[in-house]
Amino acid sequence: MYHMKQASVRDLRYNFPAVERALRRGETIEITKRRKVIGKLVPLEEKHPEWPDFKARMRRIFGDRILKPSGAELIARERDRY
Repeated sequence: MYHMKQASVRDLRYNFPAVERALRRGETIEITKRRKVIGKLVPLEEKHPEWPDFKARMRRIFGDRILKPSGAELIARERDRY
């Protein structure tokens, strides 16, 4: 891997950490075999997943009702009593 714009199949096999570092830097790497380009490695655009709005979902399902305590909550209260 001389200038990291191209990497041979051998480089992928024996020197993958260097290829991975280049991808993390955002470089596109052409994969060569016998000096002919056979493919391209393109870095992924990092997308941060958005969390769903759980509070809105709860309001949509249950409305403004106040729910009774669950069995697990009742047991936890009984254990904390002593």
